[in-house]
Amino acid sequence: MSIVNQTKAKMQATVEHFKQEMKSLRTNRANPGILDGVIVEAYGASMRIKELATVTTPEARQILISPFDPKTAGMIAKGIEKANLGLQAIHDGNVVRVMVPPMDEAMRKEIVKQGKKKVEDAKVAIREIRRKNNDLIRKQKADGEIPEDVMKKTEKTIQELTDDFCKEIDTLFAVKEKEVLTV
Repeated sequence: MSIVNQTKAKMQATVEHFKQEMKSLRTNRANPGILDGVIVEAYGASMRIKELATVTTPEARQILISPFDPKTAGMIAKGIEKANLGLQAIHDGNVVRVMVPPMDEAMRKEIVKQGKKKVEDAKVAIREIRRKNNDLIRKQKADGEIPEDVMKKTEKTIQELTDDFCKEIDTLFAVKEKEVLTV
């Protein structure tokens, strides 16, 4: 696999990870993705909610969690409380209901701030991939494996990939930011 293809694959993986991070940011609507990072102590192990239950959104402001084993409903409710997401989990018989309260202006701004940090982290990761692969290209040139013009052309291609993926991250965040700030 060429260095350019490796670079593109790694940068694409970074963007995919960023998309997952964006799902965990809360918006004004109920979104099962905000519970993806919640860890529940069940069966003597730490497990994610989606490993223990089906998560749906029957209404705009409610998340319904239907455990595969009804005995774990209480543990799931406790896990959501411990996750400190600002959500109230209600253990309701064999299911857990999570009401998503409307967000105030300060909360929206805080979530946008968290999102901007995730944007910067993703861009730093992409730039790090660029740096490592440029170093590989320069090493190949120094070892006499490739001529100078190939090195320059490859570095230019890697820079174009870096710019494209950073632009994609900005675009994805702009959509999410609009969603968060919409009342």
